[in-house]
Amino acid sequence: MITLKDAHQQFISHLKEKVRSSATILAYGKDIEQLVTFLENQGKKELDQASLEDLQTFMGKFSKDGYTAKTISRKTNSTKTFFKFLKSEGLINDDPATSLTHPKFENKPPRILSKTEYRALRDAARADVRMFSIIEILLQTGIRIGELAKLKVLDLNLSPNSTLHVPLFEDTRERIIPLNQSAAQAVKKYLEIRPKVKNHALFITKTGRPLLIRNIRTAIDRYSRIAGIKQSKVNDLRHTWVAHQLQSGISLMTVSKLAGHKRLSTTERYLQFVQNHNGESKVKLEEL
Repeated sequence: MITLKDAHQQFISHLKEKVRSSATILAYGKDIEQLVTFLENQGKKELDQASLEDLQTFMGKFSKDGYTAKTISRKTNSTKTFFKFLKSEGLINDDPATSLTHPKFENKPPRILSKTEYRALRDAARADVRMFSIIEILLQTGIRIGELAKLKVLDLNLSPNSTLHVPLFEDTRERIIPLNQSAAQAVKKYLEIRPKVKNHALFITKTGRPLLIRNIRTAIDRYSRIAGIKQSKVNDLRHTWVAHQLQSGISLMTVSKLAGHKRLSTTERYLQFVQNHNGESKVKLEEL
């Protein structure tokens, strides 16, 4: 009989074969590592020894330790996915996680920057040509920060009808996004001062190394603080782009495709936060 630790490693390999994102693999891997440790401490090292009661006790421990319902829900999803994988591989006959329920929690609405906020963010970064270009691309295309970090110079088409090719990144979708004049001009100015090195990455350091995601995030967070934008994250620029596209009348299907959403329902959830053609809305957006 395969051990829990061996099953854990097989599960990680399975996620990598499915080309799941590195963040997902890391989170699921950590969650299942905690589960394996918990079960082993209960004297259970083989797959068929885990019960629904064990899993409920495992989740209850996180609740007692003060974890949020959202985090526990993610751990619940990791656990259910793990045991579903084991059963599909014929490693267990019965799935103890089938009846494991998620804790209830309220999803926070997406943070959409106001006209004042995104103007302040632009102004704060305007003197930093590279970061201004990065912020403009994020605001004007809605791409993810991980996708931006993987862009190459060749992904840019700065002809009169400028476009940006967003390559396949882990489990995200490859697509072509139009670049408006503001984003195109910002990128052109950056290319003029970009170090002349043999590195195909679009955004690089002064020494020619690709700019890392954590460095991009840190810089944007810093300019957000300078701009006086409170409780803002990098992904809020993406939220803002999606909301403004819908606000401007672009079809739900088109926005979903350009955003690289896997499900139309992901795009649909923004509709309640934008003004419709009848003027009914919780939030009125300004043109970017």
